[in-house]
Amino acid sequence: MTKAPISCGLLAAITLAWTAAAQAQDSTGRQPGTVTGLPIPRFVSLKASEVNARVGPGPDYQIAWVFKRAGLPVEVLAEFEAWRQVRDSDGVTGWVAAPLLSARRTAVVAPWVKERTVFTLTSTRGGSATVAQMEPGAIVDIKSCDGEACEVYAGQQNGWAPQKNLWGVYPGEAVK
Repeated sequence: MTKAPISCGLLAAITLAWTAAAQAQDSTGRQPGTVTGLPIPRFVSLKASEVNARVGPGPDYQIAWVFKRAGLPVEVLAEFEAWRQVRDSDGVTGWVAAPLLSARRTAVVAPWVKERTVFTLTSTRGGSATVAQMEPGAIVDIKSCDGEACEVYAGQQNGWAPQKNLWGVYPGEAVK
């Protein structure tokens, strides 16, 4: 007689564990960070114009390199206490102190393009009226994205760019 309640209890525990694990992921399959609870991976930007990237999570670790541009987008890959492991558009990873990161969304225009190419910023989503031209490596501020195109600020110009041309937003990601 005791087997049925134990079996039901075990089944209920497994169901609860599975439900909790399914809820731990967001709709994109990303896991919540162990410190902030925010999705991992996620994009953020650098607050300061000089940010040390270290080989490990702490001030005693060697500096691997120094970022020299405020607003540069980086992808958070992991969290450990007050440190975030980040990756830049070149694929290089390092640990950065969390207070040096901002939730402000920015993007790099086609950093994978090495030849001189011009990308257009249009006045409307999918529009043909060019409001600005951007070179690969330019940094833009993201106002919003709908999964296919992003409304961005490039200097003083506001316009739309295809999401596929930006590093700092995931394919199909909506940003509000």
